Amino acid sequence: MELHDLVQHLNVEQIDKYLFRGVTPDTDGWRKRVYGGQVLAQAINSALRTVESDRRVHSLHAYFLRPGDPTLPIIYDVDPIRDGNSFTTRRVVAIQKGKAIFNSSMSFQVIEKGMEHQFDMPEIKGPDELISDEEYIIELAKSHPKLVTPAMKKVQPIEIRRLLHIDPISPDKYPPVTGLWMRSKESLGDNPITHQTMLAYLSDYYFMGTALLPHGISFYNRKFQGASLDHVLYFHEQLRADEWLYYHMDSPVAAGGRGLNRGSIYSKDGRLVASSFQEGLMRLHP
Repeated sequence: MELHDLVQHLNVEQIDKYLFRGVTPDTDGWRKRVYGGQVLAQAINSALRTVESDRRVHSLHAYFLRPGDPTLPIIYDVDPIRDGNSFTTRRVVAIQKGKAIFNSSMSFQVIEKGMEHQFDMPEIKGPDELISDEEYIIELAKSHPKLVTPAMKKVQPIEIRRLLHIDPISPDKYPPVTGLWMRSKESLGDNPITHQTMLAYLSDYYFMGTALLPHGISFYNRKFQGASLDHVLYFHEQLRADEWLYYHMDSPVAAGGRGLNRGSIYSKDGRLVASSFQEGLMRLHP
């Protein structure tokens, strides 16, 4: 899939003032359900299209209610809850087969300056010191050929370079801290809506797996049942998703059959541009 095709899929079709229609890119059957980052991105894109152009989304709180069917379109119903002088609030529900699969609340703010501080970016390897996911797939196909499908070998429009690669069949146990570099391979232009939409798409990459690191469990374990339950995004500064962003992830706790993950997203020059949280279902069946 080309970057242009991905951007076109994330830019949903407007079918009424507050109704939008999104579709899922063809993955040759690789994904059995809709990728959560796609729904996040399409929901943000829907809401942004109903907000004044001088406002940017600064927070999103979302719940994944049902698995999405990648063969069917998704309807995004935007509720214009409030339009204030500085802040705008929207609620977005994603619907398939007449049922909600996703529910979210978003807040938008007029761009303004204020007091500033941030946590520094961790000292980690740069993207040039790490292999890409495409290179990793080539190596994985040598050690675990049955795991790698033809769709996984296709060139992707997004470049990911991970600090840590675990064996998908017999993973070791690691501290619940990891990270990755990410960006689109080509320019996304200068529209800030496109960059915020793309960051929402990227923010779900490998996120839930952080809570699995201390347990020596991977998504390929047939006893494991996992799913994203919710997702939170805070946008702190303007950003470009076609330039390197470092996604630092940790998991402070797993309890009650759920794992909590936290993320800090930095520009290459060390600005903390966004933060994320996600709770995921973590069940081991006999």
